[in-house]
Amino acid sequence: MKKLMTLSVCTMLLLASCVSKKEYLALEEKQKETQDLLNTATVKLNACLSDAAAANARVEAMKDQLEDLRKSNEALIKSSQDLTELTSKGAENLEKSLESLRESNLKITRLQDALSRKDSVTLAIVTSLKKEVGINDPDIEVNVEKGVVFISIADKLLFKSGSYNVTDRAKEILGKVAKVINGKPNFEAMVESHTDNVPYSKPPLLDNWDLSVKRATSVVRVLEELEVNPQQLIAAGRSYHVPLVENDTAENKAKNRRTRIIVLPKIDQFYDMIEKEMKNLSAGN
Repeated sequence: MKKLMTLSVCTMLLLASCVSKKEYLALEEKQKETQDLLNTATVKLNACLSDAAAANARVEAMKDQLEDLRKSNEALIKSSQDLTELTSKGAENLEKSLESLRESNLKITRLQDALSRKDSVTLAIVTSLKKEVGINDPDIEVNVEKGVVFISIADKLLFKSGSYNVTDRAKEILGKVAKVINGKPNFEAMVESHTDNVPYSKPPLLDNWDLSVKRATSVVRVLEELEVNPQQLIAAGRSYHVPLVENDTAENKAKNRRTRIIVLPKIDQFYDMIEKEMKNLSAGN
């Protein structure tokens, strides 16, 4: 641009020496118009360059925004995939939990059914005993504790004082008990004898332990004579260590001298029944 201006001046000087004043003024006017056009063009060029720079800056900013959006989109896609995977795993775990819960509920139901059957049998035993044994006798009690049937017989009905020989009256009572036990071959009958706290020592017996055990075995032998399966029978002596009441009066001591016949399901058979139910449950699944 400087070269152009210099050339114009030189041309004017050269022409000034060669042309008339009128022509010179015309040329000068023309040069001025040209200069104005040049200035205008320069201003427009600078404005265009400025606009171009601004446009390039906006393009770069938009490229950065586009890159950020691309990265955000990729992150969202990955998050969506992770969420889908987690949701799928969560649904799978929930289904497993529900299935496990259903199995547990079914097992509980099976156990409850087994216990209900046992309780039904227990109730039947109580009903039979109340019919068979003289339940109106205050010296004979039949009750249920925690699903187990207890027949408590005062010792005065079974033995004479200080003796372990069963009386004839006792054999009549035990005959009715034997009838009920024989009707339940899957149950056991534990004969549990108790004494009061009066020391006992009468050869060949040494103490209350010996007396309680001997009385229990005497009752077991009578039940065996009454054709009760000996595999169902258990003899146990408790001496005076599990009293019903304090041994502080003659009346209380009489209450503590007792024999209990405990009718209960065979534990191994009961658990076999539960295990069988569990196996059936597993096979069904």
